[in-house]
Amino acid sequence: MRQIVLDTETTGLSPAAGDRIIEIGCVELLNRRLTGNNLHLYLNPERESHEDALKVHGLTSEFLQDKPKFDQIAQQLLDYVQGAEVIIHNAPFDVGFLDAELERLGQGPFAKHIAGVVDSLAMAKQLFPGKRNSLDALCDRMGVDNSARTLHGALLDAELLADVYLALTRGQELLIEDSHLASSAQANRMDLRGMRFKVLQPTEQELAAHDKLLAELDKASGGKTLWRQLEARQAGDLPPSAVA
Repeated sequence: MRQIVLDTETTGLSPAAGDRIIEIGCVELLNRRLTGNNLHLYLNPERESHEDALKVHGLTSEFLQDKPKFDQIAQQLLDYVQGAEVIIHNAPFDVGFLDAELERLGQGPFAKHIAGVVDSLAMAKQLFPGKRNSLDALCDRMGVDNSARTLHGALLDAELLADVYLALTRGQELLIEDSHLASSAQANRMDLRGMRFKVLQPTEQELAAHDKLLAELDKASGGKTLWRQLEARQAGDLPPSAVA
């Protein structure tokens, strides 16, 4: 399956008010593997960025003035994403801008050119309700290094989001790998029946640490841990029906 992780930077927050896309970053995943076939474009929006937006992305009008306009790269972008599933963080924002740019060219909505959109922000809100789910917060939560993200940049953010998405959906990768193994008649199988394994016994310090941890867990549960109930039943202090 081909997926594209996409991010944009814009002159402001409202395409309806005339704000435009100034940067597009795309990262390709093929069967959940990064391919390196990425797309990165700077665009001349033919207008100034709002002050607050400029503080976020740092892309000045002077830097963008010699860059192509959206109509000059539109077909390149559409050819690149054609038929792919596109992953975007807070998808309505980016898709709204892409739709506005494509509408000016009579190309139809962005969704017309792709297989579908996955909103990673909506996904994260389902997985972590009530928590911060910005890209930076998810990087911290999923162990993705975002130390290079001093300003927002479309390609860097797409690369970070690709890592975050793969971490969020890691179970899907395992299912795919298991399916491939199960369907392969040539899958290697190791016969362990004749092998002998060395059993390592715990040290006194390890046993003491284990007992201490169990005691802390039992205290935190108010004495309702299953192993304590089993111990009490075996000692005759509880009837069998008292253990769930």
